[in-house]
Amino acid sequence: MVNQTYQADVLVVGGGVGGTAAAIQAARRGAKTILVSEFPWLGGMLTSAGVSVPDGNELEAFQTGLWGEFLRELQQRQPGGLDRSWVSFFSFDPRIGAEIFADWAKELPNLHWIDGEVPLEVFQQGSCVTGVRFSDFIVKAKITLDATELGDLLALAEIPHRWGWEWRSQWGELSAPESPNHLTEKYPVQAPTGVVLMQDFDAEVAPEIPSAPNYDPSLFTGAWDGYGAEQFLNYGRLPGGLLMMNWPICGNDYGEGLGRLLESKSKRDEFIQQSRWHSQNFAHYIQKQLGRRYGLAAQVFPHSPTAFALHPYYRESRRLVGISTVREQDILPVAGGQVAPLHIDTIAIANYANDHHYPGFNFPLQPKSIRWGGRWTGTPFTIPYSCLVPVTTDGFLVCEKNISVSHIANGATRLQPVVMGIGQAAGMAASICVELNCQPRDLPIKTLQTALLKDNRAPAAVVPLFNLPPNSSQWLQWQTYYLNNPQAYPSDGNCPISSSSQYFYQEENKVFTRSQICFKGTLYFQDQQDYRFTIISPRLHKQENWQLVTLRSHIDSQLKACNHQQLLAVRGRLNHAGNWLLVEHIEV
Repeated sequence: MVNQTYQADVLVVGGGVGGTAAAIQAARRGAKTILVSEFPWLGGMLTSAGVSVPDGNELEAFQTGLWGEFLRELQQRQPGGLDRSWVSFFSFDPRIGAEIFADWAKELPNLHWIDGEVPLEVFQQGSCVTGVRFSDFIVKAKITLDATELGDLLALAEIPHRWGWEWRSQWGELSAPESPNHLTEKYPVQAPTGVVLMQDFDAEVAPEIPSAPNYDPSLFTGAWDGYGAEQFLNYGRLPGGLLMMNWPICGNDYGEGLGRLLESKSKRDEFIQQSRWHSQNFAHYIQKQLGRRYGLAAQVFPHSPTAFALHPYYRESRRLVGISTVREQDILPVAGGQVAPLHIDTIAIANYANDHHYPGFNFPLQPKSIRWGGRWTGTPFTIPYSCLVPVTTDGFLVCEKNISVSHIANGATRLQPVVMGIGQAAGMAASICVELNCQPRDLPIKTLQTALLKDNRAPAAVVPLFNLPPNSSQWLQWQTYYLNNPQAYPSDGNCPISSSSQYFYQEENKVFTRSQICFKGTLYFQDQQDYRFTIISPRLHKQENWQLVTLRSHIDSQLKACNHQQLLAVRGRLNHAGNWLLVEHIEV
């Protein structure tokens, strides 16, 4: 029985990365916003799904918008810093991430967050979505956003969407298969992972991890071959001795019967339970092989058993059929360059490599990575606003992994930072539509882009530029210039920033880096963009060899200008999991 009807400007259904960002941004803009989430934590992939070692948008120039604000909050709140794992530059306790999002929501009197609810029906008048029914209440809204993990509103409203593969003939994507095969039949979408957090008990003996149904140790044999046990465990090492298990090689990716995710609630629940059992069996195997130093974490997630994420890490969803579709060609670098073509209606940026997960299969993809700052990173690309907007439906936007994207390109658009950027843009768009009394398809794109760039709390870049840090005095100027002159967008992703601005930026960052340790040593060039550093001082690390890496453009330029076997003094932080020294300042 429906007990209450709420009225809102903006309704966001789903409290994952995209939905949380959308609701926060819409409410900060002034829209009366209702956010309805299935789970008691906001943040999705970053928190409730347990993947608190985010990938992509790691370079400082790309740490903008709500993503940049989130990182700064983490740096303030996470004891001991974020340098724990080697899969990411940002490793944090998911409880702290959930706390940040909850605090942001509580700050906003015009944001009403309701948890523990899933959508049951979508209301429409003609071609316009007008609201959603939940178990005992209805929300009527001017603009509704689908931020569910699997695009559930798309199905409920019968809005055209895709699920699964497209063949090469559809868009000419070189990585797409020409026709159905064993891989595409077994895995219609990428495999999710039921993340489990283990605990390094160090000198203590961990409680025994029981096996779950269907335990088969052969599924996990060789999981850390080629890495070694220590490096394997450090992959997702979190503060407090926590170990995030989201391991693709003979690990806990789970893709058996993926069609069940769309069939019914009972079938989806069955899949989720089996995914969790699979991860429990992986944890059991790890303990059997590596000893009782390692057990299940306790008191992490707000349900029982507390070591297991609240829901799977879904890598792929139902995907909208939008006004435009992001294809593989849109995420690959231009010929001879290191950035993808610039979308005129860009509203978010990303730079992750294209990464697909199919247990038991090695699926080759077109390369989109470069060496930068002493390491590999993905080439940048942009997300167009038109891939958030349905072809014919009004009053509706998407803002999760359910954007209009091909199955192939989804491997690069699904990551936490870019989805947060998509959510921020969708929330901003929805609130402006309310202000202008227009439909999302009629929203002037320059109005949206300008609002994102000039947001008073979390301004967000919409053009990827390697050498334009967000606190540069020329940041807004060059972002705006390339929006107005997309043909001038440089293929190397570097704008002609003035030396005075670069100097200003370096001087500003000296203040920040004085708290970092000063290391003196000898720089060795192993290869292009492969910097090895033998420490002379401090004495504690004398004669140790580390890899020098940086997330800062001016440091990247300085390292490239150095000589082999040059004596160097740098300030930065050591990451023992990745054996790298993250350089934040070079003494000159």
